[in-house]
Amino acid sequence: MTDGILNVALPKGRLGDAAYSIFEKAGYPCPSIKENSRKLIFENPEAGCRYFWVKPSDVAIYVERGAADVGVAGKDIIDEYTPDVYELLDLGIGRCRMAVAGPKDRKDDPFRRLLVATKFVNIAKRYYAGKGRDIDIIRLNGSIELAPILGLSDVIVDIVETGTTLRENDLEVKEEIAPISARLIANKASFRFKNDAVARLSSRIGECLRGEDK
Repeated sequence: MTDGILNVALPKGRLGDAAYSIFEKAGYPCPSIKENSRKLIFENPEAGCRYFWVKPSDVAIYVERGAADVGVAGKDIIDEYTPDVYELLDLGIGRCRMAVAGPKDRKDDPFRRLLVATKFVNIAKRYYAGKGRDIDIIRLNGSIELAPILGLSDVIVDIVETGTTLRENDLEVKEEIAPISARLIANKASFRFKNDAVARLSSRIGECLRGEDK
């Protein structure tokens, strides 16, 4: 895929649908992407774009490796895996926060090693290293909230949207690490060799976003 068409990796699910709407409004429509089919690639040569859906955590890999020129990835994925890509725009969608959460009645002992359950291992390590805190990481991939409830960990580091799941399980946010939202990212080689196309796309999306803010 080395032609003049921009290859765009979109995350499957609600975030990808919201991201595609932004691309469409910016002048990069591809009607076939809305059809109910098992196609993997959707192309509109007239608009100069080719889309494909991938697992959200894989978008940055496709972009970094050059299978996609640009893509939409959550800031959580970017911060966790630190892919070698350019971060062009904050799309302002998929807003949430990375936070430390734990039992409401838990009192922290700063001199005791903290047990932290998370799937965001690198984010957690950097955060606590910055605080000079000694921790043990417990890597989990699902139902992170169970860890402190069952005594597996003291706290969790995870994405928090509404906080409903925390409240329903007698947990609360203890510390906020960083705000999270979806970002437009670009492959570094594509940014150089397809600069006009990438810059035009980024500019048009930026204009759309600014228009929505007015």
